[in-house]
Amino acid sequence: MIGLLAFLAIIIVTAFIFYFHLSRRSGCAVFVAAWLLAGTCSEFFVHPLALLVVLAVLAVILVDSLRIKFVSAPARNALKKMMPAMSSTEREALDAGTTWWEKDVFSGQPDWSKFEKIELSSLSEAEQAFIDNETAELCEMLDEWQIHHHDKDLSPAVWQFIKEKGFLGLIIPREYGGLEFTPYAQSRVVSKIASRSTVAAVSVMVPNSLGPGELLMKYGTAAQKDFWLARLAKGEEIPCFGLTSPEAGSDAGAIPDTGVVCEQEYKGEKVLGVKLNFSKRWITLAPIATVVGLAFRLSDPDGLIGDEVERGISCALVPADLAGVEIGRRHYPGSAFMNGPITGVDVFIPMSMLIGGQEYIGQGWMMLVECLGAGRGISLPALSTAGGEMSYLMVGAFARIRRQFGIPVGKFEGVQEASADIAAGAYMLEAYRALVTRALADGAPSVLTAMAKYHATETMRGLINHSMDILGGRAIQMGPRNFMALVYQTIPIAITVEGANILTRSMIIFGQGAMRCHPYLADELEALSDETDGAIARFDKLLSAHLAHTAGVFSRGFIAGLSAGKLSKPDCGNSALAERWYPRIDRYSAVFAATADFALLLLGGDLKRRELLSARLGDVHSQLVIACAILKYHDSQTASEANTAHAEFALKRSFAAINKALLGFYQNMPQRWMGCVLKVVFFPWGVPNFDVSDNEIRSLGDMIMTPNPVRAQLAAAVHISDDDQDAQGRIHRAFDLLTEIESEYDVFLENDQRGRLDGEDFAEKLNSAVSKGLVSEAQAARIAEYDERRYDCLLTDAFDANLHDVDVRPVRP
Repeated sequence: MIGLLAFLAIIIVTAFIFYFHLSRRSGCAVFVAAWLLAGTCSEFFVHPLALLVVLAVLAVILVDSLRIKFVSAPARNALKKMMPAMSSTEREALDAGTTWWEKDVFSGQPDWSKFEKIELSSLSEAEQAFIDNETAELCEMLDEWQIHHHDKDLSPAVWQFIKEKGFLGLIIPREYGGLEFTPYAQSRVVSKIASRSTVAAVSVMVPNSLGPGELLMKYGTAAQKDFWLARLAKGEEIPCFGLTSPEAGSDAGAIPDTGVVCEQEYKGEKVLGVKLNFSKRWITLAPIATVVGLAFRLSDPDGLIGDEVERGISCALVPADLAGVEIGRRHYPGSAFMNGPITGVDVFIPMSMLIGGQEYIGQGWMMLVECLGAGRGISLPALSTAGGEMSYLMVGAFARIRRQFGIPVGKFEGVQEASADIAAGAYMLEAYRALVTRALADGAPSVLTAMAKYHATETMRGLINHSMDILGGRAIQMGPRNFMALVYQTIPIAITVEGANILTRSMIIFGQGAMRCHPYLADELEALSDETDGAIARFDKLLSAHLAHTAGVFSRGFIAGLSAGKLSKPDCGNSALAERWYPRIDRYSAVFAATADFALLLLGGDLKRRELLSARLGDVHSQLVIACAILKYHDSQTASEANTAHAEFALKRSFAAINKALLGFYQNMPQRWMGCVLKVVFFPWGVPNFDVSDNEIRSLGDMIMTPNPVRAQLAAAVHISDDDQDAQGRIHRAFDLLTEIESEYDVFLENDQRGRLDGEDFAEKLNSAVSKGLVSEAQAARIAEYDERRYDCLLTDAFDANLHDVDVRPVRP
């Protein structure tokens, strides 16, 4: 027994050596001292054979030549056989973009002092004024039912307003006539528009996302910028970007469209250029675009620009009126925004139309990956955030207005289970938006924006589904009164575009995250193909650092598990909530990093094909970042019970998802024994329970139906009309009035239910309540006004027999 205790002590000492990152010499000295001390308790530790093994291990650790011969060289040879070759497009994707806080989380040792210094973005005076004025005015011009079911497009007046007011130039620098808004301001503009019309929001966001404008700003020549950017900013040109092909959807690297370098006559002169043949589909704004950004594979069979024939993916600007371009037809994606195919047969463009000129030939994939950040990190999350916030505001209001069995439907616990999830999800989306757009202000974090696209759109899908369940028939029946069905109808669009969500979750988030965020993996893979002098020494240095890193995060996870997380004390945040939750993020970050390293070690390149396992690791990484966003956002807001309740619920949702993903990973590892070992090491006292309680569900279910600081925060980011004939406005007006007179209204209802009021109809009973002194005449007038509004909120549209003319007859039985 003493020997076993001594052995456990050796394990703990070893863990602390890596936990505190002792140098090789210091760590070996501490280990030897602990080993010899253990020898006083058990002869096993001083047995000649045991001492020989220990000395051999220490020699390998301390002597470079021995370590290279017995560890690094064999490991390098084995890994070269195990790891699949990296394609050029994979390498370009990995090299593109930047990393941000998600890299710290992946490291297993987040620098919390760095995170503490991050300040979330705020709006400038000009940005706030644009949102309060131009954006609000645009919102008032929008009627989504008219757009979807009658016009099938934005009205000419709306298009003219969008162009004149600069909505197509949000990202373009002021020197070219653009607004040059920050990522956060862009997101706020798009989400406010989206709260009124998905069609208008998509029409505005596309020119400000992946497209000619962003590509020109980053890679365009001076002449290209001078000519195009001002025209784009003013709306004189409508851009679209042709990327997706019939046989290349999410696999954009497989673009079949071609461009061949040749000489041909252009505007009366024989010039060097490119002959294009392409077929693109699902291209937003294509039917009305005047200039097409185009991605294609360039070749130079005649050697006109160099010795290489295949020059790789390149990008060009193609005026839509060039000979051979067919444009103008429309797809119908279930929403009325402009979307359609583009084809081109033998379309000739001069070299000056290649984005960035000849210098950027073959770098199109890198350009595209870097510019995907705006769509993934700004536009689609902005749509999702608007959907979540409108669900919170409108469903919360309706659940209080709509009564069943004598009480608001929002009081039923079954409903509250869904409405509380809406509340927490909407809060998370706003918090996530704040953190991701702050990251985009610093660079183009490709992994973080992939996370944002996937988790924002999937969260929105869940919240809208909950909303439809709660609203029931009121949401099913289409018509101008319906404020939810058209949003529900467009969910698949957000899920599909900018990389299908299935692909993003199963392959991109962890696959790209491991390469971009792991402190050593990318350099190690590069060193595997290095055959120059000193390559093995470089690989040895990287491998040694990697193994020390793995041991370090493994030890951090192990020690945190033994202490049930009590030793994790990140100095971050300024609230009691932060004190509780940052240590948990710190602990799980180490668990995730160690688990990821063991997965990479045991599965190697096969992990790329084990998409279910990769997806789970991506979920853990993403949810840890989301938890950081929630805490950062919570601490940036004025302290309130509502703010903390929403944040706590959202954090528990994230950590429950983390636990599910981790346990699923451990249970499905090909080496089941290793999954069991990791689970026991990291959770020796059992996996913490982060399920929300029934009390928390009831509390948040009540809160979503009442005015509170979070409701005010979310409402500030969207547009709700005050017009009581508007689909949203009638709910909004009725809810506001109810919150003012609900106590008197409840008195009236209670007395009516108890049979204390005289009369056959509502008006007679209300007069009876006045005569009996239960309510005053003024209160009765307000109750009557509210009851009319309430009943009007419950009505759904009816049409004639051909579903043409709306015929709503609010006649009460």
